[in-house]
Amino acid sequence: MVAESRRKVALVTGANRGIGLEVSRQLAAKGIQIVLTGRDRDLTESAAAELRQEDFDVSAAVMDVSDEESVRRCARTVRDRVGSIDILVNNAAVLIAENTSVLETTVEEFIRTFDVNLFGVVSVCRAFVPAMVANGYGRIVNVSSAAGQLSSMSTYAPAYSISKAALNAFTVQLAAEVKGTGVLVNSVNPGWVRTRMGGTGAPRSVVQGADTIVWAATLPANGPTGGFFSDRRRTEW
Repeated sequence: MVAESRRKVALVTGANRGIGLEVSRQLAAKGIQIVLTGRDRDLTESAAAELRQEDFDVSAAVMDVSDEESVRRCARTVRDRVGSIDILVNNAAVLIAENTSVLETTVEEFIRTFDVNLFGVVSVCRAFVPAMVANGYGRIVNVSSAAGQLSSMSTYAPAYSISKAALNAFTVQLAAEVKGTGVLVNSVNPGWVRTRMGGTGAPRSVVQGADTIVWAATLPANGPTGGFFSDRRRTEW
């Protein structure tokens, strides 16, 4: 079991900009040690340095979630550097063929999308979650989207939307798998946020987008698991 006095460690994927960077900042402000990860070494190191200038305890690690060997290398690096992690925020995602219909979206575009948005999350969880279970503590947040809600899904960005629906299904499966171990697993819809992916016309700031993710990453022991949340409230799948 993880001692309550032990300082917690969070790993955030896709964290060198946008929501991932802001989630890292907000978690660090709570006194949590951050491992900030991304595919590009220079951008990831630069983002970590930005947060260290704010006196936060942040280190950088290279990880391409779509490359299993890269995930394994990162896991070894993290174990050597900080031991096991306590919080995992699966934020890395791609938006491909946004304005293409479902029948015009190529199989390759679906595969490229799923490689990051679903299979990447599976790979990262396989690498880090067993230690959480062994330690008796963990908070896993899968960053999803309203686009992935089956209850309201339309024709927007088919590959992205379907991959996020699949991510939600993985959340349900993983939460059931680790139920009772002290590990809580939830999906979060951050809303339409002003990032490179969301665009400048989005109504939400990164601060607003990060809020529910950080909330889910720091839930108490009696917090919910296996749910889909927006603005800290459970929402329909």
